[in-house]
Amino acid sequence: MKTTGGQKIKTGIFVLVAIGVLLLTIFMIGRQKSLFTNTFSVYANFKNVSGLQTGNFVRFAGINVGTVSDISITNDSTVRVDILLQTRVKPYIKSDSKASIASDGLMGDKLVQIAAGSDSAKLLKGNQVTGVEPMDMDKIMKKIELIADNAGAITGDLASIVGKVNNGKGSLGKLLNSNDFERSIQSTVESTNKTVQNIGKAAGGVSENMEAAKHSFLFKGYFKRREKQRLADSTKVADSIRNTKRGRRGN
Repeated sequence: MKTTGGQKIKTGIFVLVAIGVLLLTIFMIGRQKSLFTNTFSVYANFKNVSGLQTGNFVRFAGINVGTVSDISITNDSTVRVDILLQTRVKPYIKSDSKASIASDGLMGDKLVQIAAGSDSAKLLKGNQVTGVEPMDMDKIMKKIELIADNAGAITGDLASIVGKVNNGKGSLGKLLNSNDFERSIQSTVESTNKTVQNIGKAAGGVSENMEAAKHSFLFKGYFKRREKQRLADSTKVADSIRNTKRGRRGN
């Protein structure tokens, strides 16, 4: 079976498209991995790299600026992480800049974050950046588990105590569930109400007695004198006010 000219053209187009997609993929990967940009190398030492792998991203101020080029064990307590950074961030890496290991999102891949450092610090000399140890998730999970166990134990104890009180066990349970205690509370409330009523009646009686005293012949003269004195005092005050006003008009 002979190949026609149309089939050759279609095959050629397919090959060209495949090559274009391949080149674009290589370019995008190379751009993310800083293969086509000027770079420089630094490194940081850690006791635990916490799942970091070669090729993971390096971020500065939230921007991908490089990749992890190598991870090697220096000794039994030190792991060296070599970092390849784009040259554009070199003026911002200071002598007090710090590298730390973080996660890309809540459950994402591990990455290295580089802090800028202080404004007064000098530019980094050499190629070592101070490494900050990542949080030990195993220790954190153990503490959370211990707190959860303690909370569960406390909740169980409280439930047991409440259950005993409801069932009338213990001094407090017997007191709260006792009929005598309920009757005592009710008697106290009734006694208080009666006392309040008696006070009200006593106050009303005093008011009535005062009114009756005003009309009694024994105290009638006393109250009349008090009333005359009040009227005289009111008259003096009124005269004083009028004289004051006249004096102001005369001036």
